[in-house]
Formats: sequence, structure tokens, C-alpha cells
Amino acid sequence: MSLSGLGDTGKAEPPPALFPAPEPPPALFPAPEPPPALFPAPESDASEPSRRRGGASRNGPAQDDSPENGSPPRNSPTRSGQTRNGQIRNGTPQGDDAGRQLVFFGAEAAEPTVADLAGLLAGPGEVVRMGGTARLSVQVDAAWRVHVLVAELAARGLAASWAPTEGERHAVRTSYTRVLKPLAAAWLHGSAKRPPATFHLTGRRLRLWLAAAGTPEPPDALLLRLGADDQEECWERIGVALAAAGLAGTLLNPSEGGPAYRITGRRRLARLAELVGEPPQAAPPQAWPT
Repeated sequence: MSLSGLGDTGKAEPPPALFPAPEPPPALFPAPEPPPALFPAPESDASEPSRRRGGASRNGPAQDDSPENGSPPRNSPTRSGQTRNGQIRNGTPQGDDAGRQLVFFGAEAAEPTVADLAGLLAGPGEVVRMGGTARLSVQVDAAWRVHVLVAELAARGLAASWAPTEGERHAVRTSYTRVLKPLAAAWLHGSAKRPPATFHLTGRRLRLWLAAAGTPEPPDALLLRLGADDQEECWERIGVALAAAGLAGTLLNPSEGGPAYRITGRRRLARLAELVGEPPQAAPPQAWPT
């Protein structure tokens, strides 16, 4: 099944009735708890976005005026939301977080928008165009990632399907839609993927990248995998954006187990944990920085 190229209109296998993802291999980690009956959104990710993570509004998912580049979040950290140990209500921290504020640009400080999907493109995600529409896809190596990404896409008003691929991997992809056209226009130069000049990483973009291709390396390192078919120029620009977010990493070439950026050091991992927010319900405990 091809996930790149122009005009690819093949349909992914529809998810089974009790989805959405196949059970993960038992040797890797225990299978996550089954999702709520009204999947695709686990309760902690998409079913209560307004309460926990500043999610979609009652009238539908928030849209970004500039989805190709993504301006800094317009919602301030004083917007009602939940911190790690308490809540912020009406701009005032409550409980144990009386001396803290949500991290600016963190995943919990802004509503989800289509512009956040740039985080998937920073990693192994791909986007292709067809006429006035575009489709985003990404291959992942574990069933829990399928759960999380389908929910994250749903929170942005994008229906997603999944299909098994070679090597016990899974492909998650959206339908062709006009909503993704600006993102594709900003990232595609011909058929090559390249970050726009104004690209930057926010908490929600990092959260999506981590959910799709983040691999912890205990005790104090984490790999953020890149697109294997991307050009080195693309990898370098992503590294600049990581450094600007306080997450300077070491680029690993394919011969070194990459392409990926290795983030090392307890301080940087703590910074990453603050930016990406609480672990998704479907994620194994060891798969998410805390």
C-alpha cells in the first residue's frame, strides 16, 4: 500500500467494529485498556478536550488562520485547564499548583488546531496532494499509537482510518480534504517534504510527534524519529526548531539507528514532559516522559 505520491486514492481497510487498533504484541508491553464505547477519542484526549486540554469547542474543532505555519497559541496560560497537580480556574491556580502556570506553548495551554499536524510532518508523517485537497499519513510501530493518533485527528475534525502494513506496523491516514491543502502547500516542494521557513515546535506539535515516533531510552534519553525518506536539509531545519524549543538534540544518521534526534539529559526530558502534557490513556507508562 502506497502512502506517498500524487493521486493515491486507495482506501484503507476500515477499522473493525471494536476498534480501533489491533492488540499490541504481548512481549512488548501489556495491552492498553479498551477504549470507551464512543471511540475514537479516549476520555483523557478527545472526549473532554475543553475540560482537560483546551480541545474543540461546542461548535466544532478550532481552526487556525494559518495552518501551514501555525502562529503561536493565542490562548494564554490563564485559560481554564488542568495542570499536573491541580487546576487553573478563571486564571487562578488551585490546589498544589498555586505557584505554577501552564507552560506557554505547552500542549495544555492551547486548543487543538489543524496546524498542530506539522508535528507529524516533523517526524515520519507524509502529506500528498490531489487537486484542491490533501491527505496526511504516518506509519507507526505500535497499536497504542494508532489509538492516540486517531483520537488526536478526531479532535481536529479529521476522520482517520488505519491499515496494517509490513513488519507489524500500522498506517494511519486521513481522507483527502481541503482542510489540509494549506499544510501541504507549505511543506511540499514538488514531491519533497520541507519545513517552511517559519516552522516552530509547540507543545501540541511535539505531542503528536512523540505519539507517532517517540521512543524513550532509559534512564535519560529519548529518540524522536524522522522521516526516513526526507532530505538531510529537512532534518537540519527540524533540529533548529527543537533547539529553539529548548530541546537541542543529537542527529542520528541511518547508520547510527536513525534518522532521529536523541534528546538527552534530565533537564531536557523534564522540559519535554512539560511541553507535551500528561500521557494519553492508551500509552504504556514507559512510553511517555513524565
